[in-house]
Amino acid sequence: MTIRELAKLSGVSVGTVSRALNGYPDVAQDTRARILRLATELDYTPAAAARTLVTQRSHLMGVFLETGCGHPELQHPVFHEVLVGLKEAVGEAGYDLVLFASNQGSLCATGSTAEAVRVTAGNGFGEHTYLNRCRHHNVDGAVLMGVWSEDPEARRLVRSEVPCVGVDVDLGADAVLVTSDNVAGAELAVHHLHELGHRRIATITGLIETRPCIDRLRGYRNAIQTRRLAYRDEYVAYGDYYVESGAQALDQLLDLDEPPTAVVVQSDLMAVGAIRAANAAGLRVPEDLSVVGFDDIDMAPHFRPALTTIRQDKTALGAQAGAALLRRVERELDQPSTVTLPVQLIVRGSTGPPVT
Repeated sequence: MTIRELAKLSGVSVGTVSRALNGYPDVAQDTRARILRLATELDYTPAAAARTLVTQRSHLMGVFLETGCGHPELQHPVFHEVLVGLKEAVGEAGYDLVLFASNQGSLCATGSTAEAVRVTAGNGFGEHTYLNRCRHHNVDGAVLMGVWSEDPEARRLVRSEVPCVGVDVDLGADAVLVTSDNVAGAELAVHHLHELGHRRIATITGLIETRPCIDRLRGYRNAIQTRRLAYRDEYVAYGDYYVESGAQALDQLLDLDEPPTAVVVQSDLMAVGAIRAANAAGLRVPEDLSVVGFDDIDMAPHFRPALTTIRQDKTALGAQAGAALLRRVERELDQPSTVTLPVQLIVRGSTGPPVT
């Protein structure tokens, strides 16, 4: 079924069919209804290229997703839930997602220090990966997750004609930031541990150049000060949001002359690694060490012990990112530059009073 055949069956011109299908107001209601009914009955689908020429829209949204150095595939469960919410939001508006395969701008943690380095991999699209790919596929907008916020090519993309939204990525005034209240989440975790009686509370961070890590570390420091506890630099260990780094960071904390009795971990996966390291060192969780994670991934209640964690609404992050991107595509005025979603403390079995 072509548009010419549909026009012939509808008894109108090709131009009228095109205008009716694309929502132009100068088509009579009965004519529009007849065309739409026939299009549905005959399973007519307009060619994507032709539709783009008429509407100046591809109805495609691009997604740039970096899963971290050494983790090239979609291994982190948080990203899955964010993508689900994003897909549902843009899908309801008639858009599809294009997931770009790119390793540009990923970050690697180096050792146990607060150092991260940018790793750029060649991928056949030349130097300007982000913008070239968006223009090549003619996407109407782009969502960036896990990318390095200071990547010059990411900044170049958000300064271009392509509307952009960052999920946990602060790309400046030219893009909307959608994030959870990470500061409040870390504060909730510290306050919970303090109320249980802990005074030696450490933290394991994510990549320090990421917005969530900066905010969660700020929340940890705020809560330590609010509770009049001594802030100790040695109680801050560094990871990359994945299991192995959580185990390595806890090993460093346990080697201290005065190891912590509780630890706030910036991701549930790192918390799992921390619990494994504690068990390997002969410690019991929560009797000898309390552990609080962050994210509340689907498996958190099923760990042993079940993980106390800070719940962020990952699906809502994706949905809000999609809604913000649609607003930018439609050039709506008075849009918020930052969308912050609330978090919640979920108490399970990995936290308890310290051994006296």
